[in-house]
Amino acid sequence: MLLNTGSKPVSSQHGLLTTVAYKMGDDSAVYALEGSIAISGALVQWLRDNLGLIASSAEVETLASTVPDNGGVYFVPAFSGLFAPYWRADARGAIVGLTRYVNKGHIARAVLEATAWQTREVKDAMEQDSGVQLTALKVDGGMVYNNLLMQFQSDVLGVPVVRPQVAETTSLGAAYAAGLATNFWSSLDELRQNWGVDKTWEPNMAADVRDRYYALWKKAVTRTFDWVLTS
Repeated sequence: MLLNTGSKPVSSQHGLLTTVAYKMGDDSAVYALEGSIAISGALVQWLRDNLGLIASSAEVETLASTVPDNGGVYFVPAFSGLFAPYWRADARGAIVGLTRYVNKGHIARAVLEATAWQTREVKDAMEQDSGVQLTALKVDGGMVYNNLLMQFQSDVLGVPVVRPQVAETTSLGAAYAAGLATNFWSSLDELRQNWGVDKTWEPNMAADVRDRYYALWKKAVTRTFDWVLTS
């Protein structure tokens, strides 16, 4: 997750990285705050390849949709530790809140929700560092075609989630940079006119419900700490 901070780098005090967003020609560099999450889409692959609960990544949405909620289950995918905003190399993955009521649909839903909750944590850190309140999240990549996840992401952030018409933003940015360098496009303003919305999800979760679920997620995260012994 990236937040454009303009022409001056902002040093994070809440577990984020300061990075160069882009630099075009002789113009000044534009900086960003970056929150890196170690495991997101890879967790769906793990569900497919390691547990065999789904045959393809796309099936996770179908399986997760068989239940109305996560059944109290939270999956913290700290397979190789936790990245932003914790940076805990001693953490390892945990599935918490299990009861006899829980089935594979709840596990699949918890897998998807893990990405949304990790994004929420990065968003909170960004707001604390920058003083800028998120008003909408623009998303890209393969997971943005999972409608259940995108709706939940909007719900836990409390802002609209916007999917562009071209969701492979990294590739598109590289193509745009090359096009500007070769004068195929004349300016950034021309590129902005190419951007268009494919779909927008609006939050529909009550604030008190969101806060209660988020508190449980934060509690689940603490259960992953100190798993790897350093001595």
